[in-house]
Amino acid sequence: MRRSSTDESTYRRSPSPPGKEPGFARGGPFFGLHASPGPKAAQARYTSPKGNKYVVFYLDLSFIFLLELKRCSMARGCLQGVKYLMFAFNLLFWLGGCGILGVGIWLAATQGNFATLSSSFPSLSAANLLIVTGAFVMAIGFVGCIGAIKENKCLLLTFFVALLLVFLLEACITILFFAYTDKIDRYAQRDLKKGLHLYGTPGNVGLTNAWSIIQTDFRCCGVSNYTDWFEVYNATRVPDSCCLEFSESCGLHAPGTWWKAPCYETVKMWLQENLLAVGVFGLCTALVQILGLTFAMTMYCQVVRADAYCA
Repeated sequence: MRRSSTDESTYRRSPSPPGKEPGFARGGPFFGLHASPGPKAAQARYTSPKGNKYVVFYLDLSFIFLLELKRCSMARGCLQGVKYLMFAFNLLFWLGGCGILGVGIWLAATQGNFATLSSSFPSLSAANLLIVTGAFVMAIGFVGCIGAIKENKCLLLTFFVALLLVFLLEACITILFFAYTDKIDRYAQRDLKKGLHLYGTPGNVGLTNAWSIIQTDFRCCGVSNYTDWFEVYNATRVPDSCCLEFSESCGLHAPGTWWKAPCYETVKMWLQENLLAVGVFGLCTALVQILGLTFAMTMYCQVVRADAYCA
């Protein structure tokens, strides 16, 4: 059935005064229905949020920029701290190398006649060892100093690799030494006995002086016994440095006037008595090398991180 006009009139609204909108026209609900906004409301809805979006976007950019700037500043600050620590460490490292090199040169100039006791390694003297070690330490320290000051990744990595190779080489030599102590003892005694035949010969003044000093200071004679010299002279005699009381040609006297202790065992016992000092020296050397490796890798990582943040 169709409703009559009288039925519909009860649901009609009276006209609104001019300039005023009805409740549902302002967006209020009326029986579950929503009226569409007017042109001014639609314009306000679409224009004002657009400006707010730009403002929020700019604020987000500013916040991100400030955050990245802060992170970059923190990275640079950490880098500067590690940089100066690395430089100070390598400066001391370089100065230590200079000292070792200076001692080696002084020994070579003043004690040039003191050489190695080994016939297989005639150039392996104390002076030569100190000169080579000092020069190598100076070179590594110089590379580390320049790498720290310049913040150069290549130099820092070179310093790290060189120091790591030295540390691994020392560790391998130490392990092999303790693993093959008996074989090393036999080889060393055999090589030292061969060196006795060079005693007093032309061109071997260093070896002659070295044996004389050792036998006099340690009060010993020969490598394993004073009879080792009998094979050298093909007679029952020893060098004058083996005598209890030194005098000219005292080595031709009776064995009762000679030192009886073997030089190899005497020197080895002296090293064992001072093993604590040797161990402390080795431990300090290892700690210094580990500290250098730590500084180098930390500096390298900080340089990479600072470049990534501030790129």
